[in-house]
Amino acid sequence: MLESAYEECLAQEMKIRGLNFQRQAPLPVVYKGTALDCGYRLDFVVEKAVVLELKSVGAIEPIHEAQLLTYLKLGGWTVGLLMNFNVPVLRNGIKRVVPNYKDVSAPFAPLR
Repeated sequence: MLESAYEECLAQEMKIRGLNFQRQAPLPVVYKGTALDCGYRLDFVVEKAVVLELKSVGAIEPIHEAQLLTYLKLGGWTVGLLMNFNVPVLRNGIKRVVPNYKDVSAPFAPLR
C-alpha cells in the first residue's frame, strides 16, 4: 500500500490507544532568529517525545536516516523511529534513530 494509507491506519490505531500525537507537524528552520517555512513536515510526533517517519520502500536507505536525524536535530528531540511498512514482518522494518548514539554492540577497544 501507499505510505499515506499506512499513515491513516497508524493515526487511527494511536487514537484507539489514547496516545497524544501530532500528524504532519510543521517543522520550521530557525535562521538568525527567524522561523522559515522550508516545507518540512513530520509524519508523527508521539507524546511530544518521539518522531515517527513512515516509509513504504524496498529498504531503509541512509538518506532516510539522514532525513530523520535532520528532523530530530532541528526540533530538539532525542529519539525517532523509521517505520518501513514494505516488509513481511513489521518489526524488521523499524529502525530506532538517536542523534550522537554510540553503538554499544560494537566491540570495545582493549584497556591498556
